[in-house]
Amino acid sequence: MKIVITVGLPGSGKSTYLARRRLNAISSDEIRRLLADDPRDQSINARVFSTIRHLIRQRIAVRRRVTYVDATHLTRWERRPYVQLARRYQCKLEALYFDVPVETCLRRNRKRHRLVPESAIRQMAARLQPPTKEEGFSRITRLPPAR
Repeated sequence: MKIVITVGLPGSGKSTYLARRRLNAISSDEIRRLLADDPRDQSINARVFSTIRHLIRQRIAVRRRVTYVDATHLTRWERRPYVQLARRYQCKLEALYFDVPVETCLRRNRKRHRLVPESAIRQMAARLQPPTKEEGFSRITRLPPAR
């Protein structure tokens, strides 16, 4: 079994990539919408990510071969729970790293229905730590900006 997480800024193409490939992903935005009726509500992040981990464990229990998780996962600290889950349940852990310049993300964001404040994206870009194999990933796929 395998857990695959996305890593990238808002507007980097994570959700679009998964949707175009018709991959069923656990989405942090969708969990926010389900819990708080608002996919932008950042005040419930602890509950959102606890729910994501619960859903991953449930998918492992029903023997789903691959579980995708759609969220920014910008730092090693944010990715660590997935490393722990993968080790505990003897799953492979992979990252889809959307290596997209912040200016491209900002341009895409301006065209979205649900805007993320530019200042928030810039702050997130400053915190972004590319995923590494040393963290515990068996594979990291670097995805440059889509044309």
